[in-house]
Amino acid sequence: MTNQGYEGKRCPPSKNAAGKKLLGKLDNCASLEVRSAAQRGSSDKVPASSGSHWTDVKLKNMSVAQKYGNKKLPNALIVGVKKGGTRAVLEFIRIHPDVRALGTEPHFFDRNYDRGLDWYRGLMPRTLDSQITLEKTPSYFVTREAPRRISSMSHETKLIVVVRNPVTRAISDYTQTLSKKPDIPTFEELAFKNKSLGLVDTSWNAIRIGMYILHLENWLQYFRLSQMHFVSGERLITDPAGEMGRVQDFLGLKRIITDKHFYFNRTKGFPCLKKPESSSQPRCLGKSKGRTHVQIDQEVIEQLQEFYRPFNIKFYETVGQDFKWD
Repeated sequence: MTNQGYEGKRCPPSKNAAGKKLLGKLDNCASLEVRSAAQRGSSDKVPASSGSHWTDVKLKNMSVAQKYGNKKLPNALIVGVKKGGTRAVLEFIRIHPDVRALGTEPHFFDRNYDRGLDWYRGLMPRTLDSQITLEKTPSYFVTREAPRRISSMSHETKLIVVVRNPVTRAISDYTQTLSKKPDIPTFEELAFKNKSLGLVDTSWNAIRIGMYILHLENWLQYFRLSQMHFVSGERLITDPAGEMGRVQDFLGLKRIITDKHFYFNRTKGFPCLKKPESSSQPRCLGKSKGRTHVQIDQEVIEQLQEFYRPFNIKFYETVGQDFKWD
């Protein structure tokens, strides 16, 4: 099967597959130092949450909002990236009593914009004036029209972007697609125009999504960098409380989601929410999350790491964080 059979995953190829012309000069790019995320202990046991008070507050606020609240356009959006950890951030932040979030992805600013803002508002949960309305659609980050459209809705919208090592992200993306379409070409066939020459195919969406700086430059034409918060997909696994603490700070919320809300599930290799005292079950992400990745040849991984390095450096420099992917 040819690469063209992998439907909906290509865009016009760049003139330079190595990406150097897209980036421009990188001589002044320097790696920045940030604190390493602390590793948390792991266990498959499911302890009850000690945050039952806040669970009660959340349930009360939901009940009051459903009765007295209004449907409002979102104050904040999780705009990306696909296979970065956006579902985890959404599920974790939803336990905050001052957040109400749409559970499904509405795809308003990429696929359904012609339906209008009234249609979009109608999808939102009812909220009180004191609550934040939130939605998640990861494809917004790579949709060229999305920043302009969101800015037209509100210049003050807060944007959350969950990013992850772009090589790991691409493999995860491919693994998900392969589970649905087992006859697609190999990862290596899709990722390279010419592997022996190291020519990466940037028209393949799984590769292009990870060129974060190119997408970010489009967003910065419409939003200040201070309106954007970048979550580390890696630290979300090793230190979920720390990452969610910073998300709460960015949204102007009291830090209610803390260590006491999480435990590490070794089977899934991912943190889960502890079960509230009122429930018999913990809250883990669905079975498709934490899926074992397809095994990729180490040489392929190293070639892609080398390809992404200049893009990563420029991204680190722009956002002021070193995500340590290199």
